Amino acid sequence: MSKDKARRRILEIGIIPVIRASSAAHAMRAAEAVSAGGIPIVEITMTVPGAIDLIRDLAATVAPKVLVGAGTVLDPVTAERCIDVGAQFIVSPGLHLSTVKTVNSRGVLMIAGALTPGEVIEAWDAGSDFVKVFPCDSVGGAKYIQSLKGPLPQIPMIPTGGVNLENVGDLIRAGADAVGVGGELISKAALSSGNLEQITAAAARYLSVIYEARRILHGPC
Repeated sequence: MSKDKARRRILEIGIIPVIRASSAAHAMRAAEAVSAGGIPIVEITMTVPGAIDLIRDLAATVAPKVLVGAGTVLDPVTAERCIDVGAQFIVSPGLHLSTVKTVNSRGVLMIAGALTPGEVIEAWDAGSDFVKVFPCDSVGGAKYIQSLKGPLPQIPMIPTGGVNLENVGDLIRAGADAVGVGGELISKAALSSGNLEQITAAAARYLSVIYEARRILHGPC
């Protein structure tokens, strides 16, 4: 999938499931569950054991139907390894300029992390396609996104950290272009018990709330 198509899919769906799991098998089941709930995007974090091999397996089996990305990427070498096995987007928790440069040079979509207005601007100027505002909940959530979007409406932002069903609509209405959601969507208890239907149902609920928030904000799609 091209970088532009990956960007359009993220904007269309409005949510990136952030998969952190205790094993590659659990992460694979989480990816299947959110996809079954209507979210054709997964971010496999580098904290998952065997994450790069898992990205390779997912890229070979579910792409391009499912957009497969790598998260918690902290350096250019890891970014290169993820891209080489098929990652279609790279996410970092903070701003690492050499990683942004490397990902851009490979023609892959980059989502760099930032928090302060200065970091958000620097990430955008460096070539990040979206800016991951993290940890958003620690600095005011939707009110903080609204404050950032006032002077920076041109920068597409993906708030992450503490996003749940109670606040996701507020974040979208505040100007978030998409959201990143981890444990509030992909329950560790559900994974451990094998109750994947719970994750699938949660994915569908998130999509419904995001759609409704956008409808209120922009009118019927």
